[in-house]
Amino acid sequence: MLIYSVIYDFHTHTFNSDGALSVLELIRRAAVRGYAAIAVTDHVGPGSLERVIKEVSRDCEMASSHWNIAAVQGVELTHVPHQAIDGLAKRAKELGARLVVVHGESPVEPVEEGTNLAAVRSKYVDILAHPGHMTSEVAELAEKNGIFIEITTRRGHCVTNAHVAELAGKKGALMLLNSDSHDEDDLLTEALANETLRQAGVSSREIEQILEHNPVKLLQRIRRQP
Repeated sequence: MLIYSVIYDFHTHTFNSDGALSVLELIRRAAVRGYAAIAVTDHVGPGSLERVIKEVSRDCEMASSHWNIAAVQGVELTHVPHQAIDGLAKRAKELGARLVVVHGESPVEPVEEGTNLAAVRSKYVDILAHPGHMTSEVAELAEKNGIFIEITTRRGHCVTNAHVAELAGKKGALMLLNSDSHDEDDLLTEALANETLRQAGVSSREIEQILEHNPVKLLQRIRRQP
């Protein structure tokens, strides 16, 4: 089994939405676990967008300055009408979000149909999270537009990991493994990351791509943003 000592995680939550920890405590606990990078992506809608980005940005900047971890301020657009996704994602980037995640059509939540497609059509979206029974069209557009498709360790959302990994792999879409962490116990470990991908039917070559190369690609994209 392949084991990687560097951990990247681009989907986590704090008590700014439905997580248990503060931003700094989450980042600190991730750093102690050996994370190289973490994105804080609390659930937002139009009313909370500006406040959350402003608060999280300050904490991520402080953490990155003092600890050996890249802390990225982001948001997860959650249960918003699919017609609003592109505009909200654009607004999030204008307000300073370095990363925009869209809460995909998970089989365990009543996400509006059309959310997956709206996410992969937007040039302001970076990650489509737990996209459930996503279609070939979604995978093809994700590959075309450079949007990352998430494989998740989150209970419930993870039940379609094998479908997501197979379809994304066939279409050549970029994949990431994220925790969707809401507490310290949800954070990734090397063993959990590898076992989750193995159970999803991901090959050893793809595991290396997902855990090492694709996260670096995303970080490079984030750092190129103005």
